[in-house]
Amino acid sequence: MVDRARIVPSTARFGLTDGRAEQELRAAGWWGDEGPVASREAVLAALSRAPDPDLALRGVSRLRESDVDGWPALEQALATDPVPRGRLLAVLGSSTALGDFAIARPGEWRRLAGKRAADHTAALLAAVEGLRGEEAVRALRAGYRGLLMEVAADDLGQLVEPELPVSGFTEITGELTGLADAALTAALAVAWAEAETADPPPATLTVIAMGKCGGRELNYVSDVDVVFVGEGDLALASRVASRMMRVAAQACFEVDAALRPEGKAGALVRTLEGHAAYYRRWARTWEFQALLKARPAAGDATLGERYLDVVRPLVWAAADRENFVADVQAMRRRVERHVPAGHADRELKLGRGGLRDVEFAVQLLQLVHGRGDEGLRLGSTVDALAALGAGGYVGRADAAELGDSYRFLRLLEHRLQLQRLRRTHLFPEDRDTAALRWLARAAGIRPEGAQSEGDVLLAAFRGHLNRVRRLHEKLFYRPLLEAVARVPTEALRLTTKDAQARLAALGYAAPDGALQHIRSLTTGVSRRAAIQTALLPVILELLADTPDPDGGLLAYRRVSEALAATDWYLRVLRDEAAVVERLATLLGTAKLVPDLIVRAPEVLRLLGDPEELAGLDPDEVARSLRRTVRRHGYLGNAVAAARSLRRHELLRVACADLLGFLDVLPVCTALTTVWCAVLQAVLGAVIRAESVAADGRKADITVIGMGRLGGGELGYSSDADVLFVCDPLPGVSDAEAVAFASRVAQSVRKLLGAPSQDPALHVDVDLRPEGRNGPLVRTLESYRAYYSQWSEVWEAQALLRARPVAGDDDLGARFIAAIDPVRYPDGGLDSVRIREIRRIKARVDTERLPRGADPTRHTKLGRGGLADVEWTMQLLQLQHAHQLPTLRTTSTMDGLTAAAATGLIEPEDAQSLREAWLLATRVRNAVTLVRGRPTDQVPTSGRELVAVARVLGHPVDTDPGAFLDSYRRTMRRARAVVERVFYRD
Repeated sequence: MVDRARIVPSTARFGLTDGRAEQELRAAGWWGDEGPVASREAVLAALSRAPDPDLALRGVSRLRESDVDGWPALEQALATDPVPRGRLLAVLGSSTALGDFAIARPGEWRRLAGKRAADHTAALLAAVEGLRGEEAVRALRAGYRGLLMEVAADDLGQLVEPELPVSGFTEITGELTGLADAALTAALAVAWAEAETADPPPATLTVIAMGKCGGRELNYVSDVDVVFVGEGDLALASRVASRMMRVAAQACFEVDAALRPEGKAGALVRTLEGHAAYYRRWARTWEFQALLKARPAAGDATLGERYLDVVRPLVWAAADRENFVADVQAMRRRVERHVPAGHADRELKLGRGGLRDVEFAVQLLQLVHGRGDEGLRLGSTVDALAALGAGGYVGRADAAELGDSYRFLRLLEHRLQLQRLRRTHLFPEDRDTAALRWLARAAGIRPEGAQSEGDVLLAAFRGHLNRVRRLHEKLFYRPLLEAVARVPTEALRLTTKDAQARLAALGYAAPDGALQHIRSLTTGVSRRAAIQTALLPVILELLADTPDPDGGLLAYRRVSEALAATDWYLRVLRDEAAVVERLATLLGTAKLVPDLIVRAPEVLRLLGDPEELAGLDPDEVARSLRRTVRRHGYLGNAVAAARSLRRHELLRVACADLLGFLDVLPVCTALTTVWCAVLQAVLGAVIRAESVAADGRKADITVIGMGRLGGGELGYSSDADVLFVCDPLPGVSDAEAVAFASRVAQSVRKLLGAPSQDPALHVDVDLRPEGRNGPLVRTLESYRAYYSQWSEVWEAQALLRARPVAGDDDLGARFIAAIDPVRYPDGGLDSVRIREIRRIKARVDTERLPRGADPTRHTKLGRGGLADVEWTMQLLQLQHAHQLPTLRTTSTMDGLTAAAATGLIEPEDAQSLREAWLLATRVRNAVTLVRGRPTDQVPTSGRELVAVARVLGHPVDTDPGAFLDSYRRTMRRARAVVERVFYRD
């Protein structure tokens, strides 16, 4: 049996796996014969929390061996004080380079226990004071490395001792930047001292920090990008600048001046005037992007501020340059292409989803929107991202997620660079479990459930890369940026007199009124006002290209105010340029759209996807509508649901139609299908309600579509022409059945025709037998008897487009079978009936055309219009459908195709009639959308004519009168065919 009392604890309990661990612990006095020394448990626990416990212990052992005299003090500090314990063990367990530095300089560890250096610049200047050459370099190197170790201890200490203060990303990068500024200042002091010039020197020099140093977000190991500006003796200034770069490179970090004008081929030091001349005349787009972070870091502060006064206005005008956005995007793609293929998925900085994705996106947004918003003019990436989110230029969630991912990737970058103080941005390979474990622990990541810390890190890393890339593509390649960039900077100031003049120049008829709308939308300090301020310059430009900019802007204001509480409305406009462009087109073209959008705003989301906007199957839409209505038990709610869904579908179809994504026949089909679905759903709901009230259903009921409803050819202004047919259930008399069905029909008409803000839902029953004097509902047998004994030829003509659209399918089929002999009379029509049809048509032409209407512009009753084509087709059906089954269709277009195929009319004539019918239908729909109310007359001039012409695809830059001429020519050709075919003997 094992004697458990004799089991000695393993060093692995503290994460120590090196074979030398127990020996080193014993040498330090932290491990006895029976295991750890109880009084030193705190040290061992701290070691276990170090990123690499073995590395930390090895570092302590080397310190003990290199400074025997100082070991008692160090051992006492580690044992009793969590501050030096946490800070030193964290540094030793994270960075071999800093460990080597501490070991090479006995007593250096005291930096991590005592008071921090308050002023890095003063400390480094003191270190190099009076020194020259290599002696100065060594002193600067030691001073810099010691201060860098302090920063690392601030960064890492809480990993080992959790109660130590946590230094966040901003604090650490700020400290690293301040240390870099101090090093530049000290290196410059050495360079000036070695120049041995007069006092004061005959030259002035300032060092402008660029890149991450300029943005106060420096890494542990990074080139420091600078630009030099000088005055006076430029030869002397250049020698000093060159020497400063060498001193800094030997002691601290590489100093890169390649961002100067003309790059490495340009002069190292230029005057302020030389910089200004270059940037005004020769600078490329990326150079202004680089200047975004410029700030004085060392040297003459006054000259540095004068430099900023010169370049800042140029930076914030850069987005006015032609192809600015495209140039920045192309630069990012070039950077991506230079990433080695084998490193693409591991490259923290340059790869897809890496740091550059965040930085390029933020800088592009700053440069475009910062022209009009000074709050975005920040050098720090995280600060600028927060400002973009606060200002509404980026969604709050997007800004927060992107900032979180950026800080996470920068954290990994810092830890990787600290390890050996080498410039690296390469994430460990998936199979390198030891490196993944170390990096995870250094980043504060612990195991989660069955996942090791390395697995957790790997999953987090990939998740952040995917998130960054998704948001980068959303923001960086956002088409709206190009639209905003195209707006001149002066046009971004929306409430000045200059803006009023610009609005007039853009084509706004009432620029003062437009300014009122702008003020209403942008006044205040709310996030909503900020987003509107960013959007409106683009929207004003887009509306200026529409037929009615003033009306469009008013509509935009109405929609924006009505949807102010809709949290996603402005976000969709900001994030999806296609939605903004298409919404502007709709609002500046069609008056029917704004009211519908206010009541069906969800359709706005579809504007960004033409397939989703126009590609829905009408039958599936109808099924969805009927299912939704059936879920409502209360009749009022059922009807409200049906009307709401019809409103949504009407707006969707109208938007797709106006934007050119739907042709005229699919528009008619979609409008007809949703009308039929509404009838079916409401009829079913009313029948259920009436059945409850009447102690049971008394009859089967079907609704027969007539006219354009029956033909599947409804437009936006069409009524629903119907017949109500009933059939008594067994044991129910005809009178009871008709009374029941009449109550149902009256209720359906009343509920659908009730006043509302939506386009009317008028159910017209005037085509029933005996017209307005006849009963609202008849039984099937009553219809059969009437049509066999009393019907007139015009009623047979009306029945040509009859088809069941709602209600009982079997009853509908029996009704169609009953009327087929009436509408397709055996032997066709005799001459008397043909003359009767022509006589009625002549009366329609002369009596129903509105007083004062122009017959060449009336889409329905005008010459060559809808009535001409439909009457011609229907006469052919009445004459020949009894022997030509292909003519038995309710569709005018299908009928014309069949008539041409059977030789009843020439193919050219059929084509002329088809073109006229389609054009008249499109124009009738367009005029209704443009005016916002039903109308059949084509406008002759003004913005309504321009709008109708634009909707029908007439070129923007041509006279809309040409469209009217084209319309009349098409109608004349059709009229000529009508006169040959309809009136021939």
